[in-house]
Amino acid sequence: MKLVRFKKIFFALFLLMLIFVIGVIGYSFLEPAYSLIDCFYMTIITVSTVGFGEVHQLSDEGKLFTGFLIIISFGTFAYSISVITSYIIDGEFKNYFKDIKVSQELTKLQNHVIVCGFGRNGSQSVKVLTDEKLKFVIVEEKGTVLDEIRSAHPDWLTIEGDSTNDDVLIKAGVKTAKALITTLPNDADNLFVVLSARVLNPTLKIISRASDDGSDQKLKRAGADNVIMPDKIGGAHMASLVSKPDIIEFWDYISVKENESISLEQISFDELNERYQNKTIQELDIRSRTGANIIGYKTKDGQFIINPSADTIIAPSTMIFALGSTQQIEKLKTLFS
Repeated sequence: MKLVRFKKIFFALFLLMLIFVIGVIGYSFLEPAYSLIDCFYMTIITVSTVGFGEVHQLSDEGKLFTGFLIIISFGTFAYSISVITSYIIDGEFKNYFKDIKVSQELTKLQNHVIVCGFGRNGSQSVKVLTDEKLKFVIVEEKGTVLDEIRSAHPDWLTIEGDSTNDDVLIKAGVKTAKALITTLPNDADNLFVVLSARVLNPTLKIISRASDDGSDQKLKRAGADNVIMPDKIGGAHMASLVSKPDIIEFWDYISVKENESISLEQISFDELNERYQNKTIQELDIRSRTGANIIGYKTKDGQFIINPSADTIIAPSTMIFALGSTQQIEKLKTLFS
């Protein structure tokens, strides 16, 4: 958060100081019998309208000045106090110090995910990241949305700012992040984010949302690794529920995160213990050891093979996909770790 956020409170404090300076100088000039402390005391009781008596009898000039001071300070004092109180009650100071803490944590953060925009797609992305226990940072431009996030999830790392701004992405740790998800409602804004992020971190995994036909190709040319079109996916999904309802429902059953009894896991070559590397699927004997099944294989060229043969070798830069119950997948991870 920038200090400009406290512009109103700085102005209110300035007005208070100005009134006190005018009061002290005015009383010291018009009332020679008053000491500096007396002048300060008279200013306090006059501005705050508490109604205490004068230290010494005021001269006619002092009475006129007191009346003038009451007139100019009545509204100003009330305004200043209300501004300061609102900042305390609304939690602005708390958010300011939280932003300082977030900035300190971001300087040490690595291999995290940056989520740009916290709309429907962004919030769903964060939910999955939370379920997977992945580190993430939310970048959101709307202060009201950020206030809701901070109130509901005070432990989440959030940044207020425009994701299309390079400085904001750098503050979010784009140079040390492993992935970026941009879900802004405007395709042009997503394009700016993708371009900036790709320049700042050439190895970053970038996933972008798109709304209009043709935007997906532009985003990919700009540097996005994957482009998701929620409307198109939703429409195709609904049509498939008509043509192949049982298949789609079965896929939803095994892929939806709310189903905690089924787990689909990906395991890369680097995650395998050395004694399991460069072995065939048959030699791994996963089915009899854990109960899980290997249902997919990704080659080093990025091609996917469904139900790979038993003689398929788990070579460098490849990946296997296993399906099983939560307990079976946990046993699989323990076996390979």
